[in-house]
Amino acid sequence: MLQALRFAHLHRLTDSGGLYEHALLTTPRREHGYCVDDVARALVLLSREAERDPLHDQYLDFLLLAQDPDGRFRNRRAADLTWSGSASVEDCWGRALWGLGAVVAHELRSEQHDAALEAFTRGASWTSPWPRARAFAALGAAFVLEVHPDHVGARTLLAEAARRIGRPELDASWPWPEQRLTYANAVVPEVLLAAGAAAGDPSLVKDGLLLLEWLVRLQTRDGVLSVIPVAGHGRGEALPGFDQQPIEIAALADACGRAHALTGDGTWQDVLERAAAWFLGQNDSGIPLYDSASGGGCDGLESTGRNENQGAESTLALLSTWQQAGRHGAWPA
Repeated sequence: MLQALRFAHLHRLTDSGGLYEHALLTTPRREHGYCVDDVARALVLLSREAERDPLHDQYLDFLLLAQDPDGRFRNRRAADLTWSGSASVEDCWGRALWGLGAVVAHELRSEQHDAALEAFTRGASWTSPWPRARAFAALGAAFVLEVHPDHVGARTLLAEAARRIGRPELDASWPWPEQRLTYANAVVPEVLLAAGAAAGDPSLVKDGLLLLEWLVRLQTRDGVLSVIPVAGHGRGEALPGFDQQPIEIAALADACGRAHALTGDGTWQDVLERAAAWFLGQNDSGIPLYDSASGGGCDGLESTGRNENQGAESTLALLSTWQQAGRHGAWPA
C-alpha cells in the first residue's frame, strides 16, 4: 500500500468509555458521547486485521454492555457512562450484529468468540422493519455462517433479508428494488451476494452483481466515483450531488470486495482502486478527504471543499475502504 493503515486517529477518538462519535477538527467532542453504530463499524474493521489491535476487545465489551437481555440494543452512551434511550431493532441493532458476526468469524476458539456468538444469537431472535437494519444484521449473519453453517438464526436472518430485498426491477434504467437511493446503498447488493453464496443460489449472486454494476455506473462520473449525497437520489434527479458521505464509499468497497472474492473478476478491483483514490482527491471536487497528519478522514465532500471535522464514522470509512483495497490488491498506482 502507498499508505499503511493508520489507527492513530481511531485511538485519539477512543477512551476507556468507548469511541466518540463526533470531533471538532481532530478533537473528540465528549458532549456527544459514544454510539453503537460506530463501535460496531470499528469492530468489523479491527476483526479483519491480521494483527490484533488493543481496541478490539474494548469495542466488543462495549457492544455486549449495549445489549439488553432480550437481545435488542441501546445505541447511545454518554461520556459519564450512562446509557440513554430504549433498546431497539433500529440500525444500531443491525450494525451490532454485523460487528458481533465479524468477531465470531475471525476469533475462533476464544472467549471473545463465545461471548460474541451468544450475544449474536440473542439478537438474531429479532427482526426489524427497517431495510438497512435488516441488511446490516444479514452481513453479520453471513460472517457467522462462515464458521457455523448450521446456525439457524443466522441462516434465517440472511435469507429473510434477501427475500425482503426481492428481485431487481425489470426497468433497466432503474433496476433498484427501492424507489429511492438513501444511505449505505451498496449494502443491498452485498446482502444478495452473501445470501447467494451461503445458500449456493447463483440466481441471488447474479441479482446482486446486476444491482452492484448498475450502482457503480450511476455513481461514476468522468472516471471517478461520485456517490449519492446525504439527501439521497431518485429517478430523474441531477447528479452529482453534495454533501457526499464517506460511508457510501466504504459500503461500495465492502460490496466490491465481496464481488471480487466470489467472481475473481478484475472489474471489482478497478472499482476498489477508485474507492481508495476517492479519499486521496480523485472525486468530484478534487479534494483529499484523508488527513495525513492525523490519520483521520474528513466528514464530507462539498462542491467547493470538505467538512474538516474528523469524526468516527468518516475515519472508519476511510480505514475500511483502504483495508479492502489492500486485501484485494487494488491500491491506486
